[in-house]
Amino acid sequence: MVFRRLLGSLGVGGPTVDTVLAQGGVLPGGTLSGEVNLKGGDTDFTIDHLTLELVARVEAEHDGGESEGAVVFDRFSVGGNFRLAAGELHSVPFSVMLPWETPVTELYGQPLGILLGVRTGLAVAGAKDKGDLDPLSVHPLPAQEAILEALGQLGFGFRSADLELGHIGGTGQQLPFYQEIELSPSAQYAHRINEIEVTFLAGPGGLDVVLEADKRGGLFTEGHDAVTRYTVSHDGVEQLNWHAEVDGWIRQLVENHASREPHGSYGHGGSHPGGYDGHGDPHGAHSSHTHKDEHGDGHGHRSGPGMGTVVAAGAAGLAVGVVGGMVAAEAVDEVGDFFEGDDEEEDEG
Repeated sequence: MVFRRLLGSLGVGGPTVDTVLAQGGVLPGGTLSGEVNLKGGDTDFTIDHLTLELVARVEAEHDGGESEGAVVFDRFSVGGNFRLAAGELHSVPFSVMLPWETPVTELYGQPLGILLGVRTGLAVAGAKDKGDLDPLSVHPLPAQEAILEALGQLGFGFRSADLELGHIGGTGQQLPFYQEIELSPSAQYAHRINEIEVTFLAGPGGLDVVLEADKRGGLFTEGHDAVTRYTVSHDGVEQLNWHAEVDGWIRQLVENHASREPHGSYGHGGSHPGGYDGHGDPHGAHSSHTHKDEHGDGHGHRSGPGMGTVVAAGAAGLAVGVVGGMVAAEAVDEVGDFFEGDDEEEDEG
């Protein structure tokens, strides 16, 4: 994607930049490769710095309601301190590692409505320019995909996904936001809950899975949120019976949580081999309960649809619906359109 705005800050006849990402998506914690292609302007220029920024479209709640903005969640230096002659073509290859908590943007090739981009920054003779964004596609880790597929097999349907500014209390969350995947309940639990939200917090040693249920109220009781957290390893994903594992999580979440108060540690067979404590330290895995607390106040959080609203067009399960093309996201012609003019809202977290 060529930086057309570059001419405004560096003057007519300045260099242009086109960043090309390697074909295919990348995994959270995986390597993002590509090259920055530069074309010299009318005169020689010294390129001081070339940087890549990972940018996400994130929702934030505040006293006035909700707002959306661009958040820079990682930055890399990929080159600089070289002379670019007039009209010269110059390529700078790069290979950088994505944060483990990078949100998932698609499942089985279908977009989830999450907007991520890679923006290339160029500094020339003291002038800096932030160019347009190249869309970034992130596939789920094997454990993430297995859990979502199991939820689909259990009858849960995909509603939407969004990114929420804030932190989940009691976890080792590293990024300034977290991803929520909202699911409609299966027929078995439709009378008990309105929806379930799934959040993945990945790290080198494994994956924290935070489940939140919006429980329906009864004739004499109010509805409330129930939250649990489970820890699984990246290893042995293929050997685990995820259908039984996730079914046990849902039963624990729906049936055993009569209030918001956290319960004690809960062991579950599939979570034992090599878990993760949220800080990259492998240990014997366990299942525990926590509150979602994005502002540190200990209260559960409810969220609405994200900027890319995703709808399920049928009663098929999550995985079946996505594979069958039954989940559709709003069309996004160019990711950059959604970040245009958001520079003042950015959080470099």
